[in-house]
Amino acid sequence: TSPEYAMKRLLAHGSGPIYQITHVFRDAEAGRLHNPEFAMLEWYRPGFDEHALMSEISDLLQELGFAAPLKKKYAEVFHAATGLDAHRVDGTALETAARMRGLAGAGQERSLVLDFLFNRCVAEGLGREQPVFIHDYPACHCALARLSNESPPVARRFELFIHGVEIANGFYELTEAKEQRRRFVADNLTRRRRNLPELPVDEHLLQALAHGMPDCAGAALGIDRLLMVREGCDDLRRVLPFSIDHA
Repeated sequence: TSPEYAMKRLLAHGSGPIYQITHVFRDAEAGRLHNPEFAMLEWYRPGFDEHALMSEISDLLQELGFAAPLKKKYAEVFHAATGLDAHRVDGTALETAARMRGLAGAGQERSLVLDFLFNRCVAEGLGREQPVFIHDYPACHCALARLSNESPPVARRFELFIHGVEIANGFYELTEAKEQRRRFVADNLTRRRRNLPELPVDEHLLQALAHGMPDCAGAALGIDRLLMVREGCDDLRRVLPFSIDHA
């Protein structure tokens, strides 16, 4: 589904800056913005943090004819759309706000409820006039990103949006093997609660992190989606040579 773990193993063994353009796959996702097989550019920059990497992506976008992206914090756009502090709102108030906007069920994980509200209330309006980076995500969305030293901590990650479409996702990468193992275990506990199959822990990645991965930032950029918005299309299938509908 992603070249990330293998590329991080190469970083740990001294590859230096590294990139890959490849086809990746997502199970059971198809529609206007999704296809099970798609093209992705993924790269890692030793010595960069998330803000340096956003600057590099900004340069790339301007070479392709886009305006320079804005930068906004997750909490800023979330509060403007919902009136809630994404980092501090308690779970009950958060879930109440989500149910008022159509969320079914109760007792869901904080990350899922935040995702629902962000996608329902925020994402569609992002990057309409010019591209925008959303950064400093809630800690529960840290994935493979570092957490800040603030109180409460934020995830040092970003996403790029153009015309309401997520184009890229980047991290100031976690390099600590023990913390990465803890997150793998926590993710599988969450999957068990959702009745989803657990994922195998990638011991090769953990060994590489323990060996020593350099301080770096990395990003994954959807090439098909970038082409879609650059060409002014509203459906990914317009720019794919073979979509799932015409495989």
